[in-house]
Amino acid sequence: MFHDFINLLYPTVCHICEAELLKNEELICTSCLHDLPVTSYHLDNENPVKKVFYGRLKIEKATALLHFRKKAGVQHLIHDLKYRGHREIGTYLGKWLGTELSNSDWNTKIDVIIPVPLHKSRLKERGYNQVEDFGKEIAASLNAEYIDDILLKISSTQTQTLKDRLSRWGKLEETLQIQNSDKIVRKHILLVDDLVTTGATLEACAHKLYEVPDIKISIATMAITD
Repeated sequence: MFHDFINLLYPTVCHICEAELLKNEELICTSCLHDLPVTSYHLDNENPVKKVFYGRLKIEKATALLHFRKKAGVQHLIHDLKYRGHREIGTYLGKWLGTELSNSDWNTKIDVIIPVPLHKSRLKERGYNQVEDFGKEIAASLNAEYIDDILLKISSTQTQTLKDRLSRWGKLEETLQIQNSDKIVRKHILLVDDLVTTGATLEACAHKLYEVPDIKISIATMAITD
């Protein structure tokens, strides 16, 4: 048991292929790292992430670090992060994307990082919000403030079908609440999540945030589904 605990804190095998890591490798072996499908969407403001929200939501910028494909490396990473307690993956991906953003024109535009929230029951079950460490690392890279007490999820929702997500973002918005809104007035907010598919959850969160006057919203996620 102690050995498993040490491996959780200091993984010695690749999170994707489970090959033993070399001394200069962190979490992911060099081979798997080179195979990860990086998007570089932060360099193109008219990218597929932003296009998800065309005609639905006003956003300044949008990006995702990786392409999500089933039964591939990115799915393994996000699964380990969300369901196996490997929070270091969120830190790793946050540092990676944060570095990319800090070396681009995103660097001077973001004031506040806000995570898509978890309901307290899900937070208690999992023990952490899977995008917390991701958001904190991006905030550190952009010299922005990470704030997780603005947008709250006040009721739990079940996983919805694709059709539901496209047509029922308003009901998702009803599960959300804003507090401490004075912290973000006239701020440019970066809303972060693990995965964008239909964009329904991010859309609902953004619409709720837009109840606060004079704000701008951008979006960044770990991955986008193809």
